[in-house]
Amino acid sequence: MENIFINISNWTEKLILALGIPHILVSIIMSIIYFIAIVAFVLLNAMYLIYLERKFCGFLQQRLGPNRFGPRGILQSLADVVKLLGKEDIIPDKADRWVFRLASLLVMVPALLVYAVLPFGENMIAANLNLGVIYFIAISGTASVPILMAGWGSNNKYSLLGGMRVVAQMISYEIPMIFSLLGIVMLSGSLNLAEIISAQHNVWFIFLQPIAFVVYFIAATAELNRGPFDLPEGEQEIIAGPFTEYSGMRYALFYLAEYTNMFAISALIVTLFLGGASGPILPSWIWFILKTYVIILLFMLVRWTFPRFRLDHMMSLNWKYLIPISLMNVLFTGIGVKIFQLIKG
Repeated sequence: MENIFINISNWTEKLILALGIPHILVSIIMSIIYFIAIVAFVLLNAMYLIYLERKFCGFLQQRLGPNRFGPRGILQSLADVVKLLGKEDIIPDKADRWVFRLASLLVMVPALLVYAVLPFGENMIAANLNLGVIYFIAISGTASVPILMAGWGSNNKYSLLGGMRVVAQMISYEIPMIFSLLGIVMLSGSLNLAEIISAQHNVWFIFLQPIAFVVYFIAATAELNRGPFDLPEGEQEIIAGPFTEYSGMRYALFYLAEYTNMFAISALIVTLFLGGASGPILPSWIWFILKTYVIILLFMLVRWTFPRFRLDHMMSLNWKYLIPISLMNVLFTGIGVKIFQLIKG
């Protein structure tokens, strides 16, 4: 069970080689297969997360949640996809058509690219980069661009306000996110995600960096535009924010990107703070999924527990509290690492 996916990959590669196909073409074909597998996993996982959140919300509010389509409503997300496929794709008359269309396609690009460096299990990483942490930060930082494009291209004041809020919020909260990761990099001495997991073989970094974990979790919630930081989509103020003018599958792509990003951020938290895919008895990839879903449920609990922030309060939380706290954490971590090195000799 531990190497089931690696074995399937090896069998597939041997089967293709047996057909007499050149090695260069085999490498290209295998890369395409890996890409299709990741996309299929991401889409199916996002659909399940949508169902899970609706069920979890129903549980918190003491109601059933989706329960009509399939056993316990498990096929509700599939029914929603079919419904959205049948909806008319409406583009406003005064919209910038190319920007409007391109935004809904580009929003999935950074959401998918970050999966390349996530170690799903032992030897289960698509691209084991030495600068994996920087790669993740750089790619995820571009996620605000398609949303701003959606707000601008819609030629709608509510959409534009929502897009501007997204950019302001994501750029602001990226700062404490990066600072909170510096402590992890100091402790592990590496920017490689696989090596960071190896550095946690004795103790998880959540116990050595609890402040960094809390700061990163709060900042990540804001980065994902989830409650209580969902100001870009504040229904009472700006309807659906940058997505106001979207319908059908174009709207669904933004929705899928949100849950795809949530899984990726949760997976990164597991990798950096919870020892990655390490664990006893069960295969490593099962441990990775279980830990990731625990973090996802925590995101969902926060969303359905706390009321939405006011815009000025949200910015004050970041600039007055999270950034100074994360900077102090970096300072004390650096001092602690230096003292440990001196003692160790």
